Amino acid sequence: MVDGDPRVVFPLAAVLSVVYAAIVVYGASIVGYVAFSLPIVIGTAAVVFVATYLAILR
Repeated sequence: MVDGDPRVVFPLAAVLSVVYAAIVVYGASIVGYVAFSLPIVIGTAAVVFVATYLAILR
């Protein structure tokens, strides 16, 4: 469990998840694995955020 104000921790985790997802999807698009698009980035960010929540924030 992370000690901190949830009003800060959750938005920070969401923003960092989007940034990380954009980097991962961009890298995957360079290699030709997926196309870089907003829905893919949002879906990947959601997966990263949920994984972060389950692993650290819960």
